[in-house]
Amino acid sequence: MVNRCRGTSGGWVKHSANPLLGGEYGTCFDISMLCEGKMITMYFSWRDRKSIAMCRSDDGVHWGEPQFCIQPRVTAKGWEDDLNRPSVVKREGLYHMWYTGQYIAGHADGTSHIFHALSSDGVHFERTADCPVVAPELPWEKNAVMCPSVLWDEGAGIYQMWYSGGDQYEPNAIGYAESADGLMWAKAALNPVFGADPSSAWEQHKVAGCQVIRHEGAYLMFYIGFWDEDYAQIGVARSGDGKSVWERSRHNPIIAPDDGAWDGDACYKPFVMFVNGQWMLWYNGRKGQKEQIGLAIQQGSEIFA
Repeated sequence: MVNRCRGTSGGWVKHSANPLLGGEYGTCFDISMLCEGKMITMYFSWRDRKSIAMCRSDDGVHWGEPQFCIQPRVTAKGWEDDLNRPSVVKREGLYHMWYTGQYIAGHADGTSHIFHALSSDGVHFERTADCPVVAPELPWEKNAVMCPSVLWDEGAGIYQMWYSGGDQYEPNAIGYAESADGLMWAKAALNPVFGADPSSAWEQHKVAGCQVIRHEGAYLMFYIGFWDEDYAQIGVARSGDGKSVWERSRHNPIIAPDDGAWDGDACYKPFVMFVNGQWMLWYNGRKGQKEQIGLAIQQGSEIFA
């Protein structure tokens, strides 16, 4: 029997108040965050409402009441039965959201596409087009592209997107694309740019659901590693260009399920920010069918080692 879980490591400590969001709201998962001044905004996938919502906090622990950001279109049956997995970037006074629209035919069937919406207040978003901006077109993407993580590169004048592609239930690998306007995307020729490491039991099955940040002249990717289809943990890898030669942390997995706890079956979709003098990593944990959002804090001085 393989030991699937060696425990949370790399200086990360789970917050004692976990889970922070879920409970009465039901299943809350796959987030994107913004920090503006002293205010932190969390955009999250609200499965019970099939929508994307947001809430705010001044400490990253205690959150206000959710507000809807964007909900399914009745006229888009077959593309947007369920909305989830957003990525939000603020640029030139506007909030750009890339999100996943899903057609849910069954547990593992259906399709996923990536759409774009804009907001002037960071709360109410309007679609910029009826059609998706990224679609599953390549063999490795199968019938689903989802989980965008987008950065704006000021020097190059482009948006950079890392996204998951493959199976509808849990995608298989991570691809990369670039865009000058956030609407027309050119996928990398060598996609996928990051895949599972079959020599590491904890991520032998699949990798997906990443967040990418720039740190000390490199790109850090925080990602989900799957031991099998249902058991998942969180790791981190580093690349000089964000597209190739990924070095995995020797501490992986950095966030792992705790037996019997609210995240006892899986830890998914990390989002990391440096806030109030410390690194904070929010993630969704699953026990049974319910996912909720929790927090881990980095207690050391090195976010990657």
